[in-house]
Amino acid sequence: MTRFCVSLPVPASILPARYFFLHLGGFSLKNGLAIGLLAAALTASETASAAQMPQPAPQATSPSIPLTAQRATYDLTLAESSGGNTLSATGSMTYNVHDACTAWSTQQHLDIQSATRSGGAVAMESDYTTLESKDGRHLIFRTVQKSNNAILQTISGEATLEPKNAGGVVHYEKPIRKTLKLPPGTLFPMAHTAAIISAAEHGTSSFSPLLFDGTGEDGAQYTYITAFHWGKPESTPSFPALQNMEAGRVHVAFFGHAQDAILPDYEIGMRYFANGVSDKLDMDFGDFRMAGTLRSLTIPPKPHHC
Repeated sequence: MTRFCVSLPVPASILPARYFFLHLGGFSLKNGLAIGLLAAALTASETASAAQMPQPAPQATSPSIPLTAQRATYDLTLAESSGGNTLSATGSMTYNVHDACTAWSTQQHLDIQSATRSGGAVAMESDYTTLESKDGRHLIFRTVQKSNNAILQTISGEATLEPKNAGGVVHYEKPIRKTLKLPPGTLFPMAHTAAIISAAEHGTSSFSPLLFDGTGEDGAQYTYITAFHWGKPESTPSFPALQNMEAGRVHVAFFGHAQDAILPDYEIGMRYFANGVSDKLDMDFGDFRMAGTLRSLTIPPKPHHC
């Protein structure tokens, strides 16, 4: 899934998968709980069990879930400040998915402005783009992070998975050239999103697939997914394209590579619809939380030439 890692996470996997790495006022969100849907938060015991005994995805290859192309815009507003350094924060996020017939092309842009008690103002931007084949076997990725218009980091490269869940490799071009192996069962972002929706539709309340999305330098990582209340939404969606569509709350915890990891590196939560659109974001940035509201949504028609 797109993670929105401020992948929410980065969401994705919000985002499908929908996923970023930010450094906000010196706080690295990769080292904390980046995003959580509070109503769907894991208990400490569940998190510990997930880290110690990861369960395989119900279907490690790309499931046949009818994800849709989309153009979505989210407004981000300050929901809570816990007395830390942050006084105010506003922002926006755009997420575009283009159906390229044999592949998904995605672009995700995050823009956050914050003011601190020390009088400083920080403008953070993150751009994440991918091209992922629909068979789930090839991914081209690029992530660029900026602070006050200065580039903090660029991560780019491409990854390939072998047939029959036999693992694969990722070739990084930036920040340094290197090649890493991807373990068997690894999923790319859109396939990860499809696996989450497939599991929720089949009544699987939790599972732990491997994800590689290109937002980090260390290869694949375990994710622990919990799905809640899949079915008719408890509230009517604001957009006609989402009405009469099943949905459910989803919580994703991302774990690092340390063998003794108990708590996740970060988390992401949202309400997912059956076509891969998400809404109702709740993002935890450490000393403050932001709510994400889906402001606009366009579902383009499927390309006629496909």
